[in-house]
Amino acid sequence: MRFNDRLINIPRLNNVINRSPLTISFDSFVVEAIVLMSQERCSNYAPISLNSSLDLSFANQSLNGCVLVLDGENLLGIFTGKDVIRLIALGIDLATVTIAEVMTQPVVTLRQSDSNDIFTALSLLRQHQTDYLPVLDDRGQLLGIITQTSLLQAFDLVKMVGVVEGLQQYLQKPTDDFRQVNLPIEIEQVCRQTQNHLKVWVEAKSAEIIQVNQELQLALEELQAERTEGLVTSNVLLQHEISDRQRAEVALQQSENLYRQLVESQTDIIIRIDLQGQITFANMAACQTFGWKQDEFHGQSFFQFFHLDDLPKVMESITVLESSFHPLTNCERRLFTVNGIRWFEWNAIAIHDDKGEVVEIQGVARDITEQRAALQERQLAEAALRQSEEKFRTFAEHTQALIWIHSADTFQPLYISPAYEKIWGRSSQSLFEEPKSWVNNIHPDDRDRATQLIEQLLSTNQSISTEYRILRPDGSVRWIWNQGFAVYDDQGKVNYYGGIAEDITERKLAEESLQESEARLSLATEAVQIGIWDRNLIANTGIWSANMGPLYGLPSNTLCPSVEGYLNLIHPEDRELVAANMAWMIETGQGSIEYRIIWPDGSLHWLHCKGRAYYNEIGQPIRAIGTSRDVTESKLAEQKISEQAALLDIATDAILVRDFQSQILVWNKGAERMYGWLSTEVIGKNLQEILYPTKIQHQLEVPLKSVIESGSWQGELSKVTKSGKTIIVESRWTLMRDPEGKPKSILTVDTDITEKKQLEEQFFRTQRLESIGTLAGGIAHDLNNILTPILATAQLLQGKFFQDEERSGQLLTLVESNAQRGAALVKQVLSFARGFKGERTIIQIKYLISEIIQIIKQTFPKSIEFSTVIPEDICAVTVDTTQLHQVLMNLVVNARDALPDGGNIKISAENKFIDEAYTRMNIDAKIGHYIVITVADNGVGIPPEILDRIFEPFFTTKEINAGTGLGLSTVLGIIRSHDGFIKVSSNVGRGSKFDLFLPAVQATQAFEIEDMELPPGEGELILVVDDEAQIREVATIILENYNYKILAASNGIEAIALYAQHKHQINAVLMDIMMPEMDGITAIRTLQKMNKQVQIIACTGLNLVDVSAQAADANVQAVLSKPYTARELLKSLHHLLREPRGI
Repeated sequence: MRFNDRLINIPRLNNVINRSPLTISFDSFVVEAIVLMSQERCSNYAPISLNSSLDLSFANQSLNGCVLVLDGENLLGIFTGKDVIRLIALGIDLATVTIAEVMTQPVVTLRQSDSNDIFTALSLLRQHQTDYLPVLDDRGQLLGIITQTSLLQAFDLVKMVGVVEGLQQYLQKPTDDFRQVNLPIEIEQVCRQTQNHLKVWVEAKSAEIIQVNQELQLALEELQAERTEGLVTSNVLLQHEISDRQRAEVALQQSENLYRQLVESQTDIIIRIDLQGQITFANMAACQTFGWKQDEFHGQSFFQFFHLDDLPKVMESITVLESSFHPLTNCERRLFTVNGIRWFEWNAIAIHDDKGEVVEIQGVARDITEQRAALQERQLAEAALRQSEEKFRTFAEHTQALIWIHSADTFQPLYISPAYEKIWGRSSQSLFEEPKSWVNNIHPDDRDRATQLIEQLLSTNQSISTEYRILRPDGSVRWIWNQGFAVYDDQGKVNYYGGIAEDITERKLAEESLQESEARLSLATEAVQIGIWDRNLIANTGIWSANMGPLYGLPSNTLCPSVEGYLNLIHPEDRELVAANMAWMIETGQGSIEYRIIWPDGSLHWLHCKGRAYYNEIGQPIRAIGTSRDVTESKLAEQKISEQAALLDIATDAILVRDFQSQILVWNKGAERMYGWLSTEVIGKNLQEILYPTKIQHQLEVPLKSVIESGSWQGELSKVTKSGKTIIVESRWTLMRDPEGKPKSILTVDTDITEKKQLEEQFFRTQRLESIGTLAGGIAHDLNNILTPILATAQLLQGKFFQDEERSGQLLTLVESNAQRGAALVKQVLSFARGFKGERTIIQIKYLISEIIQIIKQTFPKSIEFSTVIPEDICAVTVDTTQLHQVLMNLVVNARDALPDGGNIKISAENKFIDEAYTRMNIDAKIGHYIVITVADNGVGIPPEILDRIFEPFFTTKEINAGTGLGLSTVLGIIRSHDGFIKVSSNVGRGSKFDLFLPAVQATQAFEIEDMELPPGEGELILVVDDEAQIREVATIILENYNYKILAASNGIEAIALYAQHKHQINAVLMDIMMPEMDGITAIRTLQKMNKQVQIIACTGLNLVDVSAQAADANVQAVLSKPYTARELLKSLHHLLREPRGI
């Protein structure tokens, strides 16, 4: 036996590891693993000749009997051909089962660091009776796989046997005999066997041959003993391996047939392409999807089936597959199919050749269009559900009613809307912490009934509805309407309980008010003798109210008679008229009539009857309803008026009546004497044509509007008599109504005040002359200043400057300007002295004020300074310009007299809206828009003891011959004649201020009414202190309407007691300064001792300057002047409670 290249070539473990095993992701389908195994068999399987030398390098050999299941680089399990047969036998759908569900685990593995001995691997395979042994590195990541077949192939058994026999023959010969071998053929044969290596080794190691021979002999003996049995076993195993190979070939053929059946029976698309994107294989599912025959796919471009928007991603995915060993999974792409564009989910793997290079790519696609649509529908449904939940939450959190949800088992609260805190006055968290606390808050009289209904809801699951009262923490009682119901799930079981609770306190109050109103109506109808009747025109029956009987002189509760009986109650002379009116009412739908009735006692009475008919859908009258009212007294009154009409002729005033078409109905003797027209000449004529020429008809608009809205009007009018003379009358208009309460005419009473107006004008002129007299010194001084440069210039022009043209021109200009200045002064004085006789006109007061300023600057001492504050948006007023000029002049002259040593006079104006609260505190004020003209000085002031007398006629504090005492009286009269009022405040030593309130002309100025923008409160508790009950009531109404809570006190002592009781709840105090028993300043100081942080607004009707000083000393945060508007009060509170305070 010859030696081979080496004595014994036993391979190491690294040489038998297959480093390119088949792998697959754990979430892949089983069919994909079978396809992968079958592809590798087709590309790599070839029979092995037992007579050929086995290649020990297995790095590039692929294994096709199993697939390793990975999660990234980590080994999870193994899937073999045996598993495929098992699953098929079980009838499992391989296209829907994932590999993770059927893989074998745990897996027997070998770590490379544990042993590099090939026999260790073989021992593990035999021990665990498995054909596959994965090899891991020290980090637990997969290196490759070893099989029994690869191990047996690694042992070149023929070479091993040859080496062993050669060594035995060589070692059995004596050394001397070996040296004596002279036969060249034998030496040459030995040399060939050892291939010169052994000879070199023997010659180089001759000293060690004996020892090596001995050791080798012993080793061979041991090896021969140990390996003889192993060789026999190996031979047996080799025979088994050959049989297994033959069986494997048969199984491979069966597997390939099975694979083809599986692939062709799949509903998923299976397509294989080369690296150029050309299709090399397509299953029947692909043919059905794209409408092509199977042989038509070969060589076609794979990309033509993809949607253009998805092509870039498809190309990118193929590039990734070519450079990676990992499959591509769960990629969603759109394809053009015979059914249009459809969505498919792709799983793709790269197919490698023997060298590990990618040669093809195989993809499996599943139509997910319906699943995707269902997913989108589910997402839309979820979005709609979220939107619905958001809408519910938004609705629940913004609705005024409480929405509650409780659990079905324990009736614990699951959801409570924010309205709970507003209605109950308690926090929602407290209800979650103590679920039964809401029962304790129910009024004791209603508690049992409410709890019984809840128990009924829980026991019967039927809806409940109840009304009950609750007690709020502040002691107030609110009415609640609560409805509860059960909400069921899909199985018909109660899922939870829900309900709505609403604050119905206002409704309850309204119901009580309605009941009281109905009771009052009943009493009122009885008191005013009004009865109600209802007649059925089809059945010819009727009913009437209990008080109808007495209207006809019959007992109360008398039944309604028939039509014939009803007509018998009427005066015989009026029966035909009543019957005709009834027929007219039924025909036209409504009617009214007054008629006489005769009571059983023979007395005569008058009734006013009004009715309305109702019809069915075909226009047939079916019902008539109406009222009957006793108008006997009004008829007697009319008769009395007629009798007294003659007395009107004796009156000196003109009394006339006109209808709304301006036709004259009544014209007494006084009217004949005043206007010169006889009643026979004007009755039935148009009043405007008789008394009002076209040029003065505009003055009727305001009276007519006022009498219609309020029922009366009083004022001055200019009228023209028959002779053409214009007279001024004091006219009083009263609205007259018919028995039904509808306006029918206007009664006018006129008094001729022409002479009075002339005397008044003379008086006003005298007043103006008096004012001019007081200004005479100033006027003279100003005229002297004007005449001085004129006289001096005249003298200069007569002298040497006469020939100097330049200088003379300058002097002439000086003369001209001073002459114009003097002329203007004289014009203003004359204009003021004469006045302007005429009508009231719309003016802008800023021009009038500038004229006043111009005069007083020229006539008042230079020690007095002037200032004006007039906004650009100041409104216009309708006034007599001369009279308002006189008012302002009187006030500034008084201001001048109060400044003997000089000082400041300020004239300002502003727009102001007077609301109802202001009018309640000032009886002269009316609701509406005003402008306020203020004349203020910082002079000596007016002592309090005479402040209330300054408007009295002839009252004066000036020296004799220094004034008549009629100045302020005239001012008050003029302002009141313009429907205005005056407010005065003064402080001795600090000055006085006169506020003139005049109605603004709304047509010329758009006011910004800020009622809608008034700042509301946030439920703060305000203590209102005022000794005037009306002011307390007004302030309470204002503050409660704007979400404040109120405590009220009538004096300082009561305020201190209330504050001590509610100190921690009160947020601010509204304190009047002037009160009996204890004044406001003392009460404020006492409150500050109780709480240094107390916030106070002081209110006063006194001089604001003086009170402000006291308030500042008392550390009061704000001062409010009476009368105040709702806006001023709310704005002051808003600033006090909301704006940050300085430190």
